Amino acid sequence: MTVACKDHPKTTMQTPLAADATSTAGTAQAEQQQKEVCSCGSCSPFLLVLHPLLNTWGFTTGSMQLPCLLLFILPGMWAHPESSQKLHLFQSFIFYNSNFVDFSGWATLEDIVFAALQKYTWDIIYLQPWVSPALPTDEWENLQNLFKIYVHNFILSLQDEARLHQIPYPFVFQCMTGCELHPNGSYTKFYRLAYNAHNFLSFDADSSHWKRWQESELAVHVEREFNSFTDISATLQHLLNITCIDHMKRFIEYGRAALERREPPVATVFAHMRDPAQLLLVCRVTGFYPRPISVAWLRDGQEVLPGPALNTSTILPNADLTYQLRSILVVAPGDGHTYACRVRHCSLGTRSLLIPWGSSKVALGIGVAFVVLLTVAAALIGTVWYYRHRC
Repeated sequence: MTVACKDHPKTTMQTPLAADATSTAGTAQAEQQQKEVCSCGSCSPFLLVLHPLLNTWGFTTGSMQLPCLLLFILPGMWAHPESSQKLHLFQSFIFYNSNFVDFSGWATLEDIVFAALQKYTWDIIYLQPWVSPALPTDEWENLQNLFKIYVHNFILSLQDEARLHQIPYPFVFQCMTGCELHPNGSYTKFYRLAYNAHNFLSFDADSSHWKRWQESELAVHVEREFNSFTDISATLQHLLNITCIDHMKRFIEYGRAALERREPPVATVFAHMRDPAQLLLVCRVTGFYPRPISVAWLRDGQEVLPGPALNTSTILPNADLTYQLRSILVVAPGDGHTYACRVRHCSLGTRSLLIPWGSSKVALGIGVAFVVLLTVAAALIGTVWYYRHRC
C-alpha cells in the first residue's frame, strides 16, 4: 500500500505494514499508520521515518518541523576499545544514478555480524541462532517495518538533495552509529556519517551538538540545520545513551556462548631470501578467536624490540569467523643467532606457542649443501647419459 499525505501529495512511501491489507486488521493498521504519519507537521520524508521510530521508543513528534536532510541522523544505533562490549549498525548507500541505488545494512555485536537487511526486500536476516530470541517478536516486526520505511525515504531524500545541490553521480553515503560498554561500567557513544568515504558529520551525545567535518556547501547547510533542531538532538541522545546500551546487553546475554568461545591459534615459521644480504623470517598465525593476541620474535631467547627490521601486519578476518596475522623479521643470513616466534592468546591459558627457527648460519649452510648436492647429482646423471649414448 502507498501512503500519500494530503498536504503534500508528492510525498509517498511504500509501507510494509499494508502487506496484509486484504484483512480487516491489516487495513486498519495501514490506515492508522497513514493518519499518524500524515499528522507529523510538514509530512516531510524525514518525519515519515522519524515518527514510527520515536513511537517505537515512547516518543512523540508533536509539531516538529524538520527537513528531509535529517534522515541522516537515523542510520542506526550502535561501537570500541579493546575488551569493551560494543554494538555497531552500518549502512551503505551507493547512488549510481537517479534511478539506481545499491543499499546494504548489517549489525555487529563485538566482531560478529549477527544481522543484516536483505538487499532487495529489506527484511531482517538473523545470521546467528541466538539473535531472534533476544527481542520479542513484535519488537522485531516494528524494527523491520521501521527499517523498510527508513531506507525507502532515506533514498528518496538523498536523491532530492543530489538534485538540489547538483551532486555528481555516482556518490556514496555511509552511516555508523554506536555505543560501547567498558569493563568499569562506563560507556561511550557516537554517530558518524561519511560522504564519498570522507567524514561528513558527527553528533556529540553529551553536548547535543552536531559538527561538520567538511567545508562543502552541503556540510555547512546540514550542520546549521541539525543544530537548530533541539528536540531531535534530545531524542538522539536518548537513543544513544539508553536504548543502545539496553539492546546491547540483551544481545550479549543471548549471544554469550558465541562471544566467549575460544579458538587456539596455529602458527608456522618459514624463511624467504630477499637478497644475499637479507633473510625474511615469517611467522604466520591463523585460526584464533577472540581477536586480541600477542606475537613476538625472540633472538637468542630475548624479545626483539619494535624497529625497522620488524613488521607485523594488522589482524585480518578469516571466513570462518577467526583471525590471522603475519609477523616478519629481517635478519642477516649467517648471523649466528637463533630465532623463535612466540604467540600468546587467551585460548592457551598461561602457556605460549614457541615456534623456533634454527641458526641462520646453519640454515644457510644446509641451503648451500643442498645446492652442491643437486649440482653433483646433475653432473653424475650427465656423465652416465654421456657414456651410455656414446656407443
